[in-house]
Formats: sequence, structure tokens, C-alpha cells
Amino acid sequence: MDEKKIPARLRAADSDRERVATVIQAAGTDGRLGLDEVEERLSMVYAARYTDELGELTADLPRPEPKPERRGGPPIAGALRHPALRIHLAAVVALSVLLVIRWAMSGVPFFWPLAPMFWLVASFFAHARIRGFRQRRRGAVPY
Repeated sequence: MDEKKIPARLRAADSDRERVATVIQAAGTDGRLGLDEVEERLSMVYAARYTDELGELTADLPRPEPKPERRGGPPIAGALRHPALRIHLAAVVALSVLLVIRWAMSGVPFFWPLAPMFWLVASFFAHARIRGFRQRRRGAVPY
């Protein structure tokens, strides 16, 4: 028997069943299927053994539109995945804590650490923004 031959029918995985169940539930929520038909199709989804059986259950339903890829947004959304930004953030927090401790020990009535802390945070946001631009230019989506 040839081992490279692709079988005519492929076994359905749990992830395949969940994907089809989500489509059927969305169709029920949209009013395309009645409650009885949703229950009937869901029971058939979880009883299906092969992927072609799953395809038959959603053949008469519209395909869900793919969600658009998110572009833009806050500059640090998901950017903390990069180690350089985590180190930068740790340095900003550590320096800010030291500045506040120094202020508390100095006895000065106004909160003078506000100005240096502002610039520390601004440098972090600039770093995150630049890193996001570079990743998008290379084609990788940073968030």
C-alpha cells in the first residue's frame, strides 16, 4: 500500500468541530437558523467523524467575513513582547521609584520628580513607537 496516498476522507479534529459549531451558533444568533435547527446541527457537528460531513452542515450558510487586521492603535499595545522595551520599562519604573524616594527624603514641599518622570515615560513611548514602525516596515505586525 502506498503510504504517500492522501485519504479520500479526512478525520475531523476537535478544532474543526468547534470552528463549525461557532459558524452555526452565529447563524442562529443572526436569525438565519431557528433554535431547533441550531440544536439539530450542533448535535450533528459533535457526532461527525469526517471533515466532509462538517462541510455539509454549513454549506447553505454564508461564510463569516474575516476580521480586518488591526493596524495602528496605541504604540505600546503588544510591544512589550520585545525584551528591549521590557528593559526600558523596568529602568523607567526603577528610576521613578528612586526619584520619589529622594523627594520624600528631601522635605521639599512641591513634587519636583514630576518633570524627570515625564521625560522618562516620554522616552519609553517614543522607543515603543519607533520599534512598532520598524516592525511594520519589515512586514511583521507588532500587535
